[in-house]
Amino acid sequence: MNNRFVNKLQGFCHLKPLEVEALVQATSHPTKYVVKSDLIREGDKPGPVFVVLEGWACRYKILPNGTRQVLAYLMPGDCCDLNIGLLAEMDHSIQAITPAMVATIQRADMDALMDEHRGVAKAMYISQLVDEGTMRAWITSMGRRTSTERVAHLMCELYLRARDVGLEFDPDLKLPITQLLLADSLGMTPMHVNRILKVLRLNGAMTLSRGSLHIVDPAKLLQIAGFDENYLHRRARRSA
Repeated sequence: MNNRFVNKLQGFCHLKPLEVEALVQATSHPTKYVVKSDLIREGDKPGPVFVVLEGWACRYKILPNGTRQVLAYLMPGDCCDLNIGLLAEMDHSIQAITPAMVATIQRADMDALMDEHRGVAKAMYISQLVDEGTMRAWITSMGRRTSTERVAHLMCELYLRARDVGLEFDPDLKLPITQLLLADSLGMTPMHVNRILKVLRLNGAMTLSRGSLHIVDPAKLLQIAGFDENYLHRRARRSA
């Protein structure tokens, strides 16, 4: 099986053959999750590092009134909670949004990997910094971008992230995100998201239908979003 986690880390820095072998071994026994099953829930005691090998997941919180806020999307190659084990309990939940294969690396094993293999440690820290940059971009969207800009910006981000981990495009990106998920990600109602998608389609920028994202005019979508890919630190991958 193509290990997208290893491929992603190799994109951040050079990994020696022994380091690659150690990562492959650490993720060699993934667990299968069905759609809408939680990997871990808010309030649970943190434990292993989760590594998404196949499928998509999301971080989310449930508010007291029952509404949901999606905090991040995890696609193949992503890992999460490198240092969460230092805390007493989870402050959010993680859920599979497609069928997913997820490996778990126990805290002690991850510590040993990073202690014994400097390349793994460097790549993991860079990956975490990129995740933090992505979180800051989401906060900026929620606080300062218009509804249309928010939708366009998220589509640009997911498209580029998928390209970086080598997901298949046929020729469009299979994007397993419903309008309800988009609404929960962007602080909108599903009806509002539907209107924004129609605007972007009529403007000739993009279409999103039946789980497929087609960017009709990349330059126009980038302009609408005001998108600057700097926060994804893709140059680090290209120069590695």
